[in-house]
Amino acid sequence: MTPLISDLELEAMLSDLESDRVERKRSAGDFKAICRNICAFANDLPGHGKPGVILIGVEDDGSCSENSVGEPLLRQLAGMRDDGNILPLPSMIVQKKILGGCEVAAVLVQPSEDTPARYRGRVWVRVGPTTRQANPDEEQRLAERRRAGDRPFDMRPSLDAALDDLDLSYVESRYLPRAVAQDVLEENRRPRIQQLRSLRLLEGDIPVWGALLGLSRDPLRWIPGAYVLLLRIAGATITDPIKAQYRLTGRFEEVLIRSDQLLKSHIQVGIDLTTGPRDTRSPDYPLQALQQLVYNAVMHRTYEGTSIPVRIYWYEDRIEITNPGGLYGRVNPDNFGTGATDYRNPLLAEIMYNLGYAQQFGLGIPLVREKLAENGNPPPEFSLEPTHITATVRPAV
Repeated sequence: MTPLISDLELEAMLSDLESDRVERKRSAGDFKAICRNICAFANDLPGHGKPGVILIGVEDDGSCSENSVGEPLLRQLAGMRDDGNILPLPSMIVQKKILGGCEVAAVLVQPSEDTPARYRGRVWVRVGPTTRQANPDEEQRLAERRRAGDRPFDMRPSLDAALDDLDLSYVESRYLPRAVAQDVLEENRRPRIQQLRSLRLLEGDIPVWGALLGLSRDPLRWIPGAYVLLLRIAGATITDPIKAQYRLTGRFEEVLIRSDQLLKSHIQVGIDLTTGPRDTRSPDYPLQALQQLVYNAVMHRTYEGTSIPVRIYWYEDRIEITNPGGLYGRVNPDNFGTGATDYRNPLLAEIMYNLGYAQQFGLGIPLVREKLAENGNPPPEFSLEPTHITATVRPAV
C-alpha cells in the first residue's frame, strides 16, 4: 500500500512542534487519549484535507522513548478502528517506522467525509497542539461540511420526507441518550434540529434515509421492503407446508426485539438422560449465532431500489437467512468472515451500534462460527451471490 505520508514528512513531523496534525505519545498506555486524537483528526476541524498523525514511541520533545513497537501494539492500535467506540468508523493506517533512529508506531488518520465523528458519544477536535471536546459552533461547522451527493444511500436526504416523519419522542427518549454522552446532553442547549444534524440524521431540515429506516414512525412508507419475513416450514423444501409466518415491521429496534423473541421461541431444547442424574439441555441452534446472522442481514443488506425483505426460512433440517445485496466495498469472497469490514449502510450500522445490536464491528461472522462450534452445530455455510447473500445453519449433531 502506498503510504499516505512519506517517511521524510514523518521525520519532519517527529522533530517539529506538535500541531493540529501531529500528536506524539510516549506509549499506548493512555488508550482513551489516543482514541480522542483519532476522532479529532477524523473531524479535521481546520479543514486541511490531509491525514493527522499520531506517533507512538517518542517523547514530547521528539526524542526516542525506548519503548519497543511489536505486533501486539500494532494490533491494539489497528483495533481502535473497528471496536465501535469511534463513529462513523475512521479511515486509518497503522505502520511501524524507524524515524530519526526511533522505533515508532505511526497512526495515520484520514479526514472523514461524514463529520462530526464521535468517540463514545462526544465530538473531539484538534485546536493547535490540543485535543478537546468540540463546542456547539464547531459541531455545526463539521455538520455543514458534509456533501450529500457522494454519500451512501442511507446518508442521503429523502426529499419527500419532513422532520415530523421521524418519531421525535422516541429519538429524544431512547436514541439520543444512547448516541450522545449524558453530560453532553445535559449541557447542550442547541435546538433539537441542530442535535439531529450533528448525528447525521438530517440534511438541512430533511431526514436522511437511514433516519427514516431506523427512527421513523413508519419505515415501510418509505421503503416497502424494509422488513423481515420469517417462515417456519414443515419440511425441507420451500413447497412444503408453512407452519407459521411472521412479518416483522417497524423501527429497527422493534424488528430486532421481535426477531429475538421469535428465534428464542422456535429453538428446541433436547434433554440428554445419559449424562447422569443431572440431565443436560442442549438447543438445536444457539440463539446468539442466529441473532448475529439476522443483525448482519439487516445491517448490510441493500435498501435502495428493492422491495425484497430479509428472509428467514426455518426448515426442519436447516435455517436459511437471506438478505438482498451482495458483498460490498473491500469485502470479497477471500476475506469474507475474517473480520474484514466495509459498510454499505454506515449510518444504519451506527444506529444499531448505539441501540446495542452491534457490540464490535467486523466480529459478527467469527462469533457465529464460535457459538455454533460450542453448541455442536456444523460450521455455517454462505452463498455469496452478486444480488444476495444466504447464510445456512444446520442443527446440532
